[in-house]
Amino acid sequence: MILVALGGNLPSYHGSPRQTLEAALARFPRFGLNVTACSPWYETAPVPISEQPFFINGVACIETTKDAEATLAALHAIEAEFGRCRSLPNAARSLDLDLIDYHGEIRDEAPILPHPRLHERAFVLYPLHDIAPDWQHPVLGQGLTSLIAALPSDQEIHRLS
Repeated sequence: MILVALGGNLPSYHGSPRQTLEAALARFPRFGLNVTACSPWYETAPVPISEQPFFINGVACIETTKDAEATLAALHAIEAEFGRCRSLPNAARSLDLDLIDYHGEIRDEAPILPHPRLHERAFVLYPLHDIAPDWQHPVLGQGLTSLIAALPSDQEIHRLS
């Protein structure tokens, strides 16, 4: 299972953050990334808490013949196509695509897998639970129910219809 977290809190030339995420997903096949499942969208507070606008987030499950490095490179190419500028860490952005799991691989070098902070983020765990409720963290060995229960209570998250 290959899992990608999607997020954004600024509009792009595609429209609202939600429209941008949907347009980005539509580009995945052109980069050899086939979406097999996508969670519902969630509106989430920025992490860490800041004055930024709320984010729209989701998680997609994909299939590809690419290895982890090439998959991450494809995600970065899609971000660039959508005008992503990497400035400060945790800055507001129109599109953020993170490789969060690649077939359960554990890697300490780029791309670090699983994503090193995924277990601390409601905006990843809730949508991930929607599409892969039985997923287990490859390093921690914990399932989503216990990871979600351990989240801090200050991570505001609302499922969108």
